[in-house]
Parts: sequence; structure tokens; C-alpha cells
Amino acid sequence: MTSRVESDLDATVDAPRMRADARRNYELLIVAAHDAFAETGSETSMEAIARRAGVGIGTLYRHFPKRIDLVEAVYRSDVDELVALADGVGALEPWDAVTTFLEGFVRYMETKRTLLAELHEAFEKNPKLKVDSRERIEGALSRVLTRAQEEGVARSDVTGSDILQMLSPMCTSSTLTSPQLERLVGVFVDGLRTQP
Repeated sequence: MTSRVESDLDATVDAPRMRADARRNYELLIVAAHDAFAETGSETSMEAIARRAGVGIGTLYRHFPKRIDLVEAVYRSDVDELVALADGVGALEPWDAVTTFLEGFVRYMETKRTLLAELHEAFEKNPKLKVDSRERIEGALSRVLTRAQEEGVARSDVTGSDILQMLSPMCTSSTLTSPQLERLVGVFVDGLRTQP
């Protein structure tokens, strides 16, 4: 099974020349940074990420010369993982696939709450990153949604773009508590389902 960082790693220029140990360290750093950012957000130091990954700080900076490089790599990895989820839910019943994907999307968006300022910086540095990522996520969501619509279990007048427009601001809101977000997403999902 492909790890959540492999497709991002394969897309880098140096990936074909990367030694196995360097590749392993890269993956360890992405996973450690993802978990650390989810816990402490922008307060996370580069040293703490290196310790968590079990590598030296020099190894971290060889892979990611600037903090924003690491933030961007984690973001790309998270997008890859979410897009892969759309393929992974293909074996489920259409409605179960929709709800499972949306649960994954909410988890994905919640982790971005702690890094909003740094993500904005990454998007300013690389505007294509935001556009490409949004297109990939919308495409993944649309695949899952279209299947449910074709089976008649999801409203036919809603698009993947509509769902992103509705859920994204809720998930990144600093004023919503987790229980409140869960309730609101539940209301939204109930409204998405075809009513008898």
C-alpha cells in the first residue's frame, strides 16, 4: 500500500536519486510534522519535529531548508491522502462512501485550522498549489457524489463544489467547537441525502 507521502515524494525532482535511508527520513519527517502540527499548530518548532521523527535537525533542514517548505509538503501529503480516500471508498455502498469521504474531509480540514496563517503564506508563495489542490479534492468528492447520485441516494442538484463551499468555512472556523461542528455537518449530510 502506498504511504501518504510517497506520491508527494515521487513528484519531487530529487526523488529518483534519493537513497532509501533519505527517503525513509523524508517520510518520517512528513508524518512527524503532520502529527505535531495537528497537536500544537504553528507553535511547533522544527527541533521538536526532528526529535519526533527520530532524526537530527540537520537532516530535517536538508530536506526542508525553510519551515514553509515543510508546511507545504505536509499539506500536499494530506491532499494526496484525502484524494486516495475517494478511491478507497469505492467498495462501499454509494451512500456509505459519501459519508465516509465527508468524515475524512472534515478531519482533513480540521487539521488545517492550526496552520491557517502558514498555509496562506504557502499559497502566496505558490498560488498554483491552492488551485491544484482544490481541483483534486473537488474531483475526488465529485466522483464519490456522482456515484451516489446515479444510485438515487444523494440529491441530484448538488455538486462537489457546492459541498466544499458549505463545509470548508465551517471546518476552519475558530469559533466552532468540535461537538458543534459534528452536529452541523450531520445536518448538512442529512440534507444531502435523497428524501423518500
